[in-house]
Amino acid sequence: MNHEPSIPDLAARIADLVKGMMLEIRPRLMKAAITGNRGEHENVRHSDNFLSDFDLWMHRRYKEAIAEHLTSFVYASEEADPEVIGPDSDPDLCVLVDPLDTSELAVRGLYGYTHIMVYSRALARPIVSVIGDIFHHIQLYIGARDDEGVDRAFMVTADSTRYALDQPSQASLPQALVTNYLMRPDARFAPLARQEGFLAALSAPSAGDKKKGRIGVDFGSVSLCHVAAGLTDATVEFAKGFAIWDLAPGHYVLHAAGGTVVDLQGRALPLDYSFDSLADITAAMNPRQKFVAAGNASLADEIVKTLRV
Repeated sequence: MNHEPSIPDLAARIADLVKGMMLEIRPRLMKAAITGNRGEHENVRHSDNFLSDFDLWMHRRYKEAIAEHLTSFVYASEEADPEVIGPDSDPDLCVLVDPLDTSELAVRGLYGYTHIMVYSRALARPIVSVIGDIFHHIQLYIGARDDEGVDRAFMVTADSTRYALDQPSQASLPQALVTNYLMRPDARFAPLARQEGFLAALSAPSAGDKKKGRIGVDFGSVSLCHVAAGLTDATVEFAKGFAIWDLAPGHYVLHAAGGTVVDLQGRALPLDYSFDSLADITAAMNPRQKFVAAGNASLADEIVKTLRV
């Protein structure tokens, strides 16, 4: 991890946009946490998910703010069907947005994240990804394609210090901190508790007969960013799968940092999301992907071999 690198222009502008958005929403979320007025809505699109006034406000603000940086694009937000913004009826760029991830925790002032990924349909791959952490000192995780076509990853703290991310974990499973989105008791926690082989391998003694393996909770795209930064060693999702706006932005950051994302058969997940048409983009919003993301391929392989799915 090296500090003070140069971030490519479009990524830097999107990062500034996200940082400004977090500056606007943070006091509103803290007020909701203190007053208990969480602004919950019925979620017609995703009935199992919490939806608040703040999700919808950020959805609208992002659409306006991104248009100040991109002339034409497909706006693919979690909170609405994809739509074309700008004069070009078939733009190259698709902007995938999860305006407020973990909003049920954000309105309590605990955790809150926001995701943007810019995808080039001509290149069939992401070119920018920014994940914002609303409440912590590490505020931004960035993936970007530079002028030479090289994918690079970065982390930015609240005091604007920049770090290049290029040294994810080299841990093996008995030494690893592995995370999982285990908050829902029946749909997430119970399936994790039944993974006896995985938990036994994670609990095995390592150097000096100490049991160093740990399981932790993490959320959406930021869980892959934590692996990219070497803050955790791996994250797994084998119960329900992540929707594209929860997985793809963090997948690109981890890819750019040199990490690994595979399916439950150990096959590398591609960065080509087949956004060939507006209909294809709309269809891509529905499926869910199960995966293992790790700092190194050997750890991903160890985890895959222990899972029973």
